[in-house]
Amino acid sequence: MVKRFAAETIAELEFLARYDLDSLQSGIKVHHDAPADVIAASERLFDKGMVSQADGGYLTDRGVEAAQALERALALLGVQD
Repeated sequence: MVKRFAAETIAELEFLARYDLDSLQSGIKVHHDAPADVIAASERLFDKGMVSQADGGYLTDRGVEAAQALERALALLGVQD
């Protein structure tokens, strides 16, 4: 079975990948004029309990876990910044 990722899932993964896991004290602020997919991804991640605010904020414990797993998967795939 071939797994296809919805555009919404890709936007969420890209949003999580923006966080600096070396400094959990730095958050992300999504401004009202950001692209609609970024705003929506931030809101969905908030609803899932992965970020502290609907407009980004800080990663929650669950968000840190997801971002770390994503970072490991990208490293295994050889994806660079």
